[in-house]
Amino acid sequence: MSVKIERDTTGVAAGWNPRRLPRAEGKVFVITGGHAGIGYFISEQLAHAGATVVMASRSQAKAQNAIASIRARVPGARVSYLHLDLSSLSSVAETATALRDLPRVDALVLNAAAILTKARTETADGNETVFGVNVVGNFALAAQAMAVLERTAGSRLITLASIAPWLARLRTLDMANLNSTTGAYQSFPTYARSKAAQMLIALELDRRLRGSASQVTSVLAHPGGAHDGLSPRRAGVMEPTVLRRIATAPLFAVAQGKDRGAWPIVRAALDPVADGGQIWGPRLWSSIGQPRVEGPTTVIRRIGLLDDDTLARATWDATADLAGVEWGERPPGTKANT
Repeated sequence: MSVKIERDTTGVAAGWNPRRLPRAEGKVFVITGGHAGIGYFISEQLAHAGATVVMASRSQAKAQNAIASIRARVPGARVSYLHLDLSSLSSVAETATALRDLPRVDALVLNAAAILTKARTETADGNETVFGVNVVGNFALAAQAMAVLERTAGSRLITLASIAPWLARLRTLDMANLNSTTGAYQSFPTYARSKAAQMLIALELDRRLRGSASQVTSVLAHPGGAHDGLSPRRAGVMEPTVLRRIATAPLFAVAQGKDRGAWPIVRAALDPVADGGQIWGPRLWSSIGQPRVEGPTTVIRRIGLLDDDTLARATWDATADLAGVEWGERPPGTKANT
């Protein structure tokens, strides 16, 4: 059994400055959805730190715009594109194969997500789109790409957490209705259920990794209240209109731009004190400010179902069935390293 050292990291560690990140030359970070929103700023900030960044996303054109934006700000930035469509398990398997061919991956950041849809739709594999992308697709990707993380000392799997389950007042998950096949379809509760399932799976993975000889850690992080209208402009990537900025200006005291929303995720990726099972988020009201570990009284830690280990195991098992993979399973057509 691996031994984890418990650390008091509820505050902001002395010397941590999100604008002066520790150097990360030689490290490789894969960011799903790294071409837009918070994912873009995660990519940009890690590139500033000297890391190699792989944007795994569906649109090559949008990714190329994002890469151009980063290279304009970070001369010599090492940024590349990898196709990933989380709504297709066959695409996920192909991406996982490509990840396995990389010499190392220091962190796989599961950032990409389907947000809200007005009506129920399905993925190519017949899963409800939001749950299929956010939970099933991400599970399949991480499960099949685990080998490269295992090969990389000190690597991390970072899952984007959310306060959405708290806002939706979720108390549990209905294992028989994860795909929203019964009852009226409601967009926000569906999204909240998907984020709850993602967090439960990340916490269950932490328990499983602790019980093995793995050096990989499962860490969670969330951006707090992050809005386009409070974000800096990036041509071709993030271009908030004047009306959008005016509309979001009153939120300044309780929300922040997506550049700052990226801070907790970047810290979870780079800070040596980040440990498995932790949730990193903004310091003030779990919404804005410097990144820190969320303590037991913070909003996101009040999501009661996160403490339900039985529910986490059930969610894991149900998702594995829907994804059709076992954790650590190699993508079809690949061979074990010799």
